[in-house]
Amino acid sequence: MNFEWMAWTPITAGFFITIVLILIGMTIWEIKSPCTERRGFLPMKTTRGDRLFIGLLGSAYIHLAWVGLTTFPVWVATVISVCFLVIIMRWG
Repeated sequence: MNFEWMAWTPITAGFFITIVLILIGMTIWEIKSPCTERRGFLPMKTTRGDRLFIGLLGSAYIHLAWVGLTTFPVWVATVISVCFLVIIMRWG
């Protein structure tokens, strides 16, 4: 069998390292300061982990839409995604 392997570029590695660091940071934060559910502008009560998941998923959709529908540079979508994630984490 011939398997195709993913080409790990520094950008790809940086992306996954960032996600792992965020998860480690959230775990430490949860251990030091357990959170309770709260209600923000999202239509449900959420914890920090819920908001992180929603923010990361939304960021992925922003990037997919950006790449599929525009010809602008991807770094613009990254800036929008980071802003989206910060808004979800803070006020979601």
